[in-house]
Amino acid sequence: MKSAKKELLRSIKFILFSISAGVIQVVSFTLLETLLQLPHWLSYLCSLVLSVLWNFTFNRKFTFHSAGNVPVAMALVALFYLVFTPLSTWWTAVLTGPQVGWNEYVVLILTMLTNFVTEYLYQRFVVFRKTLDTAK
Repeated sequence: MKSAKKELLRSIKFILFSISAGVIQVVSFTLLETLLQLPHWLSYLCSLVLSVLWNFTFNRKFTFHSAGNVPVAMALVALFYLVFTPLSTWWTAVLTGPQVGWNEYVVLILTMLTNFVTEYLYQRFVVFRKTLDTAK
């Protein structure tokens, strides 16, 4: 029972840090898109990088309590984003383009939800699997 409670708390922490990373992503996306008028895909990519750095830093320390090798963990996260980023940039361009025409913020929110679920699973069971709860 103790481990189930621990995993629930871990999930709640991940959700809260992901919400804060989501806020960073949406705010930076909005600033890049509206103030700097960067292309949509570039605004998305820059805001994604900012949110990933934020999310990784806080989740490694406070959610997964990992004392593992930071460069190795970051490299594993980078591998995740080597797949996720091109795919999400592609579907963002397609879905917001003239042929489909979805609202940019609807696509951004759907992409962020997809990222949230897949990133939690990847970090929990791949990145921090062997170093979970090793930090004091």
